[in-house]
Amino acid sequence: MVVENLKMAIAALVANKMRSFLTMLGIIIGIGSVIAIVAIGDTVRRIVSSIYENFGATQSIIYPNFQDDSGYRLSDDFTKDDIETLKKVFGNQLAYIDTNGSASGDVKTRMGINKVTLTGADYNFIDFQSFKITSGRFFSQSDIKQQRYVAVIEDTAALKMFGTENATGRTFRQKLNGALREFLVIGIYHLDISPVQKLFMGNNQSVSAYIPSSFFYGNDESTAFSLRIFADKSFKGEKLARFNNDFIEYLAKMKNRKKEDYYIVDVGAQMSQVDQFLGGVSVAMGGIAAISLLVGGIGIMNIMLVSVTERTREIGTRKALGATTGDILTQFLIESAVISAIGGTIGIIIASAGMSIVGVLLKQSVVIKPVAVLLAVGFSAVVGIFFGIYPAQKAAKRDPIECLRYE
Repeated sequence: MVVENLKMAIAALVANKMRSFLTMLGIIIGIGSVIAIVAIGDTVRRIVSSIYENFGATQSIIYPNFQDDSGYRLSDDFTKDDIETLKKVFGNQLAYIDTNGSASGDVKTRMGINKVTLTGADYNFIDFQSFKITSGRFFSQSDIKQQRYVAVIEDTAALKMFGTENATGRTFRQKLNGALREFLVIGIYHLDISPVQKLFMGNNQSVSAYIPSSFFYGNDESTAFSLRIFADKSFKGEKLARFNNDFIEYLAKMKNRKKEDYYIVDVGAQMSQVDQFLGGVSVAMGGIAAISLLVGGIGIMNIMLVSVTERTREIGTRKALGATTGDILTQFLIESAVISAIGGTIGIIIASAGMSIVGVLLKQSVVIKPVAVLLAVGFSAVVGIFFGIYPAQKAAKRDPIECLRYE
């Protein structure tokens, strides 16, 4: 009987193609909007997450926050001995540490003048980054110990400074610690990010280059009052928070300071907070888009009511031939469900195809979660059945004699 009702429902829809399509349009728009908005939200979350992961999920930056009258002291600088002590105390828990030193200045080459940011890095810094060396090499331990004037630059920086990405062996001069220094480019790295990720990261006019971190140890020429650390890669959530707390406590004790004299910027915690916020925004936007589904459901109900009126004699004939109230009810419920299901399927196809095309154009992979698709399909089915109940009940309760008299 269900198969027969399904055939009759499809026949009724085919007989009124334009009306059926216009009825589906609300569902198509509603489902398409929900899928597209949720996909955009999930994609933005992935982009932001990947940006944080490029920095390192267990990375933290420690800055001074001196509140007392003594202010900054020369002994507050972080020296090479301080860093070695911290490595010994925390062992494998502390995967990486340097002084987070950097210096910016103008570099003049035959390609023009570029603002270059030199960032200090130890020999194993590359193990905690997502970039890849495309030419040459990264720093060795001897580069760090001997403070060699060598640099590893980004391929985009090489293109701006030298007109080619293959710039190993080239040199450039930049002021560091009060004097003009000549740096030899020993490596080129590439950071694989999409145009959309670049947009989120901002338009930084400065080009990037890494130099040995030993240039930024506290000494007569430079100051080093902040630290960059990476905890063990397995540390997450509360475990990472406990490690950072223990590290700050020991650091304050080592420097004869109070714990409150330092504050920490925890990349992992920031990533979690941003992800939770974006997740909430995504759900809220999806909910707003789902309102259009309700509009589509009301459209189904209105059209089904019109259909019940137009098919009054058909209802009377079926009842006269032995169809029960349940049969009539089922027939009209199936019709509304079919409209909703077809509209929902078309909406999913259009939204998925549209988002995929946008992803290709922007060179950014788009996240379309199967769970979101299943929820959208389920919701559209519920909408179709819910808004089809009233018209179906109205049709099922019609008196067959009155139906046959209807003109």
